Amino acid sequence: MSAAGPVGPRRPFLSRRALRGPVLLLSGALLASGCGSGAATDDAAAPAGTAGYPRTVRDCGHDVRVTAPPHRAVSLNQGTTEILLSLGLADRMAGTATWTDPVMKGLEKANSAVPRLADDMPSFETVLDAEPDFVAASFASTLGTGGVATRERFTELGVPAYLSPSDCAGKDNSGDGDGVRSEPLTMDTVYGEVRDLARLFDVEQRGEKLVADLESRVDRATSGIDASGVTLMYWFANSTSPYLAGCCGAPGVITRAVGAENAMDDTHEEWPQVGWETVADRDPDVLVLGDLTRKSQTAETAAKKIEFLESNPVTRNMTAVRKKRYVLLSGQAMNPTIRTVEGVEQVAAALREFGLAK
Repeated sequence: MSAAGPVGPRRPFLSRRALRGPVLLLSGALLASGCGSGAATDDAAAPAGTAGYPRTVRDCGHDVRVTAPPHRAVSLNQGTTEILLSLGLADRMAGTATWTDPVMKGLEKANSAVPRLADDMPSFETVLDAEPDFVAASFASTLGTGGVATRERFTELGVPAYLSPSDCAGKDNSGDGDGVRSEPLTMDTVYGEVRDLARLFDVEQRGEKLVADLESRVDRATSGIDASGVTLMYWFANSTSPYLAGCCGAPGVITRAVGAENAMDDTHEEWPQVGWETVADRDPDVLVLGDLTRKSQTAETAAKKIEFLESNPVTRNMTAVRKKRYVLLSGQAMNPTIRTVEGVEQVAAALREFGLAK
C-alpha cells in the first residue's frame, strides 16, 4: 500500500548519512518499551509510571508495548496524525509527515503546534532526530521495507511502532502495487485503531467519544438512503493510467454505506491502474474524484481531473461527465481513515442532490 494513497511503483529507500547511535536516541524524552497489559486509568494525560502500565495491543501480528503513555510520538502518515490530533494529543507529538490534503477541519490549531518533519515520506534519520518514544503509520509502505524503516528497526532502538490495522487486516501488501484485499474493509477496523491508540496513550474515554461521534455521523448521513442500481467510480490520481478504487478498501465502505455499486467491484486490488477505454466502457453514473494538494502524480486536484475528463475524446461523452455528476473528496476520505466518514457524508449528500438516491 502506498504511503498516502496510490503513488505508483514503490520508491527504494535512499541511503542516508550514518545514523546516530541508539544511545542518543534513547536519551532525553525517549521512553523504553515494555510488555504486558493493565487496566485503564482516567482520561487525563498520564505521567510516566502511571498505574496500568506497561500496556500492549496486538497489531498486524505484532505486540506493540509501551511502559508509559507516549510523550514524543511521531506520526508518519496523515491518517494516524489526524487520529492523534482528534484524541487531543498534539502536546504529545514530536512530528508528522506524508500529507495529501490540508488537515481535517477543526484540527488546524492543534496541528500547527506539531512539527512537520516532511510533506512526503521523511528519512529515517529525520524521524530519529525528533527523538520519538512512539511511531505510528497508516501504511505498510511507510512502516516497512522501502519506506521510512521497518517496525523491527524502530523496535531495535526502543521505539514502539504501530501500523494501522486497516492496511493489514484481510490485505496482502507483498506485491508491487497498493495491495490486494481478500475481504472488505469495514469502519470497525478503523474504530479499532482509534481504540488501540487511545489505550496506549491512556485516553480511552476520548477514544470512545470519538468512535461514538463517527458512528453517529455515518448513521445520520445514511438514514433512509437507497442508491441501489447507481454505479460509482473512484479516481484517486494520475491522468495517464488512472488509479481507480477496487471493491474493498475505503471507497468500498462508502459505496456499501449508501447502497450503491462500485463500477470496479470485480477487482480486489486496492487501487488498480486501468486504461481510459475501460473507464469509458464501464460508464459510471457518478465519478468520485480525489481532490489532493500533494504533487507526486498528474491530475492530483479535482479541477485537473475534470479538465481532463471533459477534454479527452475517450471520456468526455461518459454519462457522469456529460451530466457533471462529480463528487470531490479529500485523499484522506478515500483512504482507510477516520475521514472515510467524511466520504460517506459527501457521497450520500451528492447522490441525493443528483436525484439518484431514494
